[in-house]
Amino acid sequence: MTDGSYRQIEDKKVPTEDEQLLESPPPQRAEQLFLKSDSWRVLRIMGEFVWGFDNLADISDGVTIFGSARTPAGDPHYIKAVETARLLALAGIPVITGGGPGIMEAANRGASEAGGLSVGCNIELPFEQGSNRYLTRSLNFKYFFVRKTMFVKYATAFIVFPGGYGTLDELFEALTLIQTGKVKHFPVILFGSRYWAGLVEWLTQTVAEERKINATDLHLFHVTDDPAEAARIVVKARRAKPDDPVARVLG
Repeated sequence: MTDGSYRQIEDKKVPTEDEQLLESPPPQRAEQLFLKSDSWRVLRIMGEFVWGFDNLADISDGVTIFGSARTPAGDPHYIKAVETARLLALAGIPVITGGGPGIMEAANRGASEAGGLSVGCNIELPFEQGSNRYLTRSLNFKYFFVRKTMFVKYATAFIVFPGGYGTLDELFEALTLIQTGKVKHFPVILFGSRYWAGLVEWLTQTVAEERKINATDLHLFHVTDDPAEAARIVVKARRAKPDDPVARVLG
């Protein structure tokens, strides 16, 4: 049973770049190997990284907001995502999303309507996910892992609204990067206490209890239902961030 959103084995759609990268290569003639090889694809991946860095290089200390693409405009979380992004934009903080509908649209809408920088990093999918109309800067990526790098590199906080597999993937990648010390001074905010209650309980009573994570790892994220509190956490963390020694030398 499917709603038509996902790839089926028998469909005729052109495979995405991610699908081609992850597919085991079939036997090929020697003259075909160069342009279709994984080595050649590495150059295309490198080019996408360079393109993304060039287009986002002027963004500093942004906030990436995640959440379901299926959240309708009348949903309370949609409304709160608009308000959260509005408050961030008024504080001069760029807002970055996946550029699509639902919570992504709500966050871009709040930032755009407040006159802030509203960035969308969209992704090539087998089914259509158009960019929302509230973007002041729109990028379309072919590779998920390149796009996810942009979410982290140009942000110093994540706000995670209710969502599905993609949202959970991005949430746990952020927590892993913080836990392992790859990024620092990086608040992660789970917005919607009722939605996230089961996950927090499982992390506390099962994962931490069985010592799969340290008890202190439960302090790597905040839970809130208040847009103003979410914005305050971000602003406070931003002010507490040590000065960049490179910027200090150049300044």
